[in-house]
Amino acid sequence: MHLSIPSILLAVGVKCLLNWGLVLLQRNHICRSFVGVFSISVSIADTALTLAVAALHLQGDGVFLGLRLTRHHVCLLVQILGQIYGALQWPVVVVAGLDHYCTVSQRSQLVPSRFRKIIRSFVTSLLWNLALLYVFLLSDFLPILEEESPYLLQRCWVFHMPQILQVAMALLLTAGCVVLHAGWPPLSCCGPRFSKHPPPKDQTIDQSETRSRREIVHQASWIFLNTWALFLFFLAAFLLLPVGIPAYLGLNVPWLCFLNSLLIGVVLCAICPASQLAKGSAAVPPDSFCDWRFS
Repeated sequence: MHLSIPSILLAVGVKCLLNWGLVLLQRNHICRSFVGVFSISVSIADTALTLAVAALHLQGDGVFLGLRLTRHHVCLLVQILGQIYGALQWPVVVVAGLDHYCTVSQRSQLVPSRFRKIIRSFVTSLLWNLALLYVFLLSDFLPILEEESPYLLQRCWVFHMPQILQVAMALLLTAGCVVLHAGWPPLSCCGPRFSKHPPPKDQTIDQSETRSRREIVHQASWIFLNTWALFLFFLAAFLLLPVGIPAYLGLNVPWLCFLNSLLIGVVLCAICPASQLAKGSAAVPPDSFCDWRFS
């Protein structure tokens, strides 16, 4: 994609404002999950990129730590950060899923709250550093720069973000498997069967638990879709369009909030007992968008 520098600046500026708006919306509990801590780090990275692009585009050049920076460095920064965002997509999903699993299974209660925040901050910093090393040392990333004078340069080459499609498809398939596994019991459990002999007590309990689990999955699916249906529609439209999503826009706080809700729903349906969810005694990770209350 060959985009003008003003359009890149406008896009990252709007993205930065949206990021911080959602961070402030979740300020009361944002440090209680890995996704919240990582959202803060993404907002800081986007703010730094916005300020750097604005300064270099308006001034034409500048000096930072003894290095002369020009508009060529704007393109270089955008391309590097886009590659880092792409490298972070799958690790963020895996770590967020593990964090939610520990919260729902109440394993995280064994660690004091202060140490949990330190661990999440350390993991966030570690992921950024590993992604940076991967992009520079292990990936086949080669920046594309114009051979034009930095004072005349007005456009940059930027890369697409294929990882978003991969992550979205994988998570939605996982959610579908959870729904099928919990929502479609064997035929023997689908309804009452008339018999001369009543079913054993264990079989009756299993049928009751299966029906409860199926109801929980249906409620969780409704809660998620009732909140994120419009976002899913726009995401599908963006992914199906031939234009694609620029890499520097691929990792943002709205996307992380969507992943957070989807992962919470999958983890709750997969491992949390239906009785705890129905009674409201389950340890549910913080979510500012979906109200995970079950009846």
